Amino acid sequence: MFNESPKCSVCGKEIEGDEVVFIKMRYPKRKGFTEVKAYLKNEGQFICEGCYDKK
Repeated sequence: MFNESPKCSVCGKEIEGDEVVFIKMRYPKRKGFTEVKAYLKNEGQFICEGCYDKK
């Protein structure tokens, strides 16, 4: 579904499958969306666990 792997918005590290990530985003207004990965890629900022723990 992803053409390119998402990257951490803080350090730029590529996010791997099955890795713990944090996503900063607004809560959606609409109900019932099906393509979760596409929505997160378009609407969220990925933060890797290492960068999140540094805060």
